[in-house]
Amino acid sequence: MHNIKLTLEYDGSRYQGWQRAAGESTNTVSNKLLEVIHKMTAEDVELYCGARTEVGVHAYEQTVSFKTTSDMKPYEIQQYLNRYLPMDIAVLTAEEMPERFHASLNAVSKTYLYRIAIGDVPSVFERKYTYYAFKTPDITVMQQAAIQLIGKHDFKNFSTVKKSKSTEKEMYEIKIYGDADEIQISMRAKDFLHNMPRIIAGTLLDIGLGKKKKECIEAIFSGGESASAPCDPKGLFLQEIEY
Repeated sequence: MHNIKLTLEYDGSRYQGWQRAAGESTNTVSNKLLEVIHKMTAEDVELYCGARTEVGVHAYEQTVSFKTTSDMKPYEIQQYLNRYLPMDIAVLTAEEMPERFHASLNAVSKTYLYRIAIGDVPSVFERKYTYYAFKTPDITVMQQAAIQLIGKHDFKNFSTVKKSKSTEKEMYEIKIYGDADEIQISMRAKDFLHNMPRIIAGTLLDIGLGKKKKECIEAIFSGGESASAPCDPKGLFLQEIEY
């Protein structure tokens, strides 16, 4: 048995996220990958991923692992998958890993990037991958608010999670930077709750636009105020998973 690790990038525009619950939809990134792996190996493998991206969210770097009895070399697996996968999904690397490697369980941090376009004219070509803000947000105020999100907190009110188990997560770092054309929000944490990156980005954007005070973060944690609506998924990218 061989334990294969893949690094993928994909345009999530036309997919219902990485994976859906049974019976919901087969139009997912994982299902497209499973179809081609089955064609390649004649096996029904189980896929494990570093982060389950939501509907419409993209990935610069998604990590996947699966076990197979196929004796194909990693470079042969990469070439085969890239030949038969849709053009909006690409395998950047393929490598054989030790038996105990697990793409989901071994991840130590995940980084998401949210892109906000602020140029004078909305880009025709970047419109699928950025959220366009018609006013330029105040980056300094956004940075001051973001500091309050660092550390261990109960992020339940910054998510649409429905589970009852612990919603405490540790945010390692939030960086907000920009130029004349684009503002980027980078978020690195141990893990993220459902829609947590989009809701944090939406809240920070509203703070930068003056729709919310920077002090609202603590009020949202305590339940005294609601977080902003999730940002448009087209501007969100899974940027990196560390192991």
